[in-house]
Amino acid sequence: MRLLWVKTDFLHPTTRGGQIRTLEMVKRLHARHELHYIAYDNPDQPEGLQRASEYCSHGYPVTLDVPPRRSLGFVAQLAGNLASSMPLSLSRYCSAAMRDQIAQVLGTYQFDSVVCDFLAPAPNFADMSKVVLFQHNVETMIWRRHVEQAPDPLRKAYFQMQADRMFEWEKRMCRAAAAVIAVSPQDAAVMRELFGVEAFSVATGVDSDYFRRPPDAPRAADLVFVGSMDWLPNSDGVNYFVREILPQIWRRKPDCSLVVVGRSPSPDIQALAHQEPRIQVTGTVPDVRPWLWGASVSIVPLRIGGGTRLKIYEAMAAGTATVSTTIGAEGLDVSHPGNVRLADTPDAFAEQCVTLLQDSRQRETTAAAALELVSSRFSWDVVAAEFEKLLMVGKPVGYASPCGQFR
Repeated sequence: MRLLWVKTDFLHPTTRGGQIRTLEMVKRLHARHELHYIAYDNPDQPEGLQRASEYCSHGYPVTLDVPPRRSLGFVAQLAGNLASSMPLSLSRYCSAAMRDQIAQVLGTYQFDSVVCDFLAPAPNFADMSKVVLFQHNVETMIWRRHVEQAPDPLRKAYFQMQADRMFEWEKRMCRAAAAVIAVSPQDAAVMRELFGVEAFSVATGVDSDYFRRPPDAPRAADLVFVGSMDWLPNSDGVNYFVREILPQIWRRKPDCSLVVVGRSPSPDIQALAHQEPRIQVTGTVPDVRPWLWGASVSIVPLRIGGGTRLKIYEAMAAGTATVSTTIGAEGLDVSHPGNVRLADTPDAFAEQCVTLLQDSRQRETTAAAALELVSSRFSWDVVAAEFEKLLMVGKPVGYASPCGQFR
């Protein structure tokens, strides 16, 4: 097959869950098919474009200045978006250059399938009717959960506005697409209910060999949280854990240490380490595996989110027992208490952490069951093959006519 894949970014450095999922999929698709890839090029990360040949036959960089969050440019975008009907998380990735590049490539080649990876690039397509929309999250649900957890009326009102806009745009894009692929049956069911569309699903995968724990892994901390810290659900989860759960753990285990691993921690997350020596905040690290191997328990205290969290399967593959909220483990084929511990109140979450920290037998049994689960059932080869079948079976997302029609 000849495939076109459109995303907002190139895939290196690979620091986010969505990048990991996409990279593992397109590497395997590229091994069997001709894959063209369009994305915005970040000049501050030249590795992205330089390594694109690892997963695509042809890469098409598009120039767009996307200001980072907590920058003056982002504040300007936020202010300018207040009067728009489009949510900010989509409007900041709209560009005439991207629309032109998509149209030019579609007018030059005939593709068997076109994939829009995440919702953000979708408004750049002139016609979604023959495009597969690959939904890593139900974006509307993320914003609705932001509303539920908003700490003050002003932010609640802003999140509600963004949630309402997102619902309208997500519904519109899902209904316009040739097919929608979710990352779990649960997400697919939510999309059917919210947007009135049929949605397929593929599982989340993990490279068990890559994450396998070495016998001599050095100690890092009792508890570890791994995740991009510029993603609001992650920073909310860490703040929630430190504020409401960790003090309960310290009352029973005063020497318990926590390390927060992930890129771009906000000032309030960095301040946690400055205020408390038992907490470490690493920022960007070249490899998350030593931190997982060096911890007794991986925590996923998320209250907001969508899609599926790769961080849980990665911790399982690393042989590290995991405690998560139900939202944190949403969409994953895990079971409490066999291969993961689930808890949705501060008391219950603290109890599960303390139990695993103090009882090495329970901790090792849980970790072993988790490793067996991901090793036997959730390889990326299997997941990519499932995705490939959805692109091929019955040609629901294929092209029988010239791509010039997309112009």
